[in-house]
Amino acid sequence: MTSTAAEPSARSRRRDHVTLGIALMLGATVMFAVSSALSKWLVASYSIGEVLFVRTAISLLVFSAFILPKTGLAVFRTDRLGAHLGRMTAQASAQICLIIAFSMMPLAAGVAINFSAPIFATLAALVFLGERVGAARWAALIVGFAGVVIVANPGADSFQLGALFALGNAVLYGSVTVAVRGMTKTESTETLLMYQHVVLAVIFACLLPLGLRLPDSAFDAGLMLGIGLSNVFAQYWWTRSLHLAPASAVMPFYYFMLVWSIGLGFLVWGDVPTASLLIGTAIVCATGLYLLWHESKKQIVAEPHE
Repeated sequence: MTSTAAEPSARSRRRDHVTLGIALMLGATVMFAVSSALSKWLVASYSIGEVLFVRTAISLLVFSAFILPKTGLAVFRTDRLGAHLGRMTAQASAQICLIIAFSMMPLAAGVAINFSAPIFATLAALVFLGERVGAARWAALIVGFAGVVIVANPGADSFQLGALFALGNAVLYGSVTVAVRGMTKTESTETLLMYQHVVLAVIFACLLPLGLRLPDSAFDAGLMLGIGLSNVFAQYWWTRSLHLAPASAVMPFYYFMLVWSIGLGFLVWGDVPTASLLIGTAIVCATGLYLLWHESKKQIVAEPHE
């Protein structure tokens, strides 16, 4: 009798966790879209290095306030310093590419191409981790890249250049994802997070001499603060959602970021979604969701049954 009563209770707690995980993932997508929109707005008046540095520095200060009191400087102990530096160099390059892309193309289009990162992560896993890529995954990669080409709309020269930077971000970000996957075997989340923000802050600080000036107004200062805080909330909620629920339950909601990006692009810049953007985005998102389902299915099959 006791065990029968306990089972529904356990299932109910799990459902609550999944619901909260989905809510946090949706919140993260809003914050990611806001951070991207603020980046696009600010780089019209301020240098790319300054915008990236401000965003990273604010994030570093907030994360340090939470992590360092618990871990102290022990969080920086690692035997893989070279791997951290290599990963963050690639991530810094990815962020620079994305900011440049946002300055040259509609917000939603840049975000849509960024969603092709899982495609390149799969290829990077093949090259660097030796993971097998079966026929189903190859088909998904080809179809997904076709969706990227449709979004990029190669017929328009000005749009094409921005799309190349967005594609560069997706390739680099996919590689970073694989690097993180390999490093989690020896590095804690806190160590990865602190190295990420410290190294990025140093790299972006090196870009400040290329263009640095104080905010022109209190409004711009508020936007710079907003870009850092929205990035903090986005990263924290995204990570927390994956702790509360399986990736297969929450990651499909990550694609809502495109909905908010289309809305912000229309409200702020008057960007009206084109047919090629909607069709290409649907293909890219469907490919990403298929890869997520495919990997989740493989993981379930691999788990031992009691």
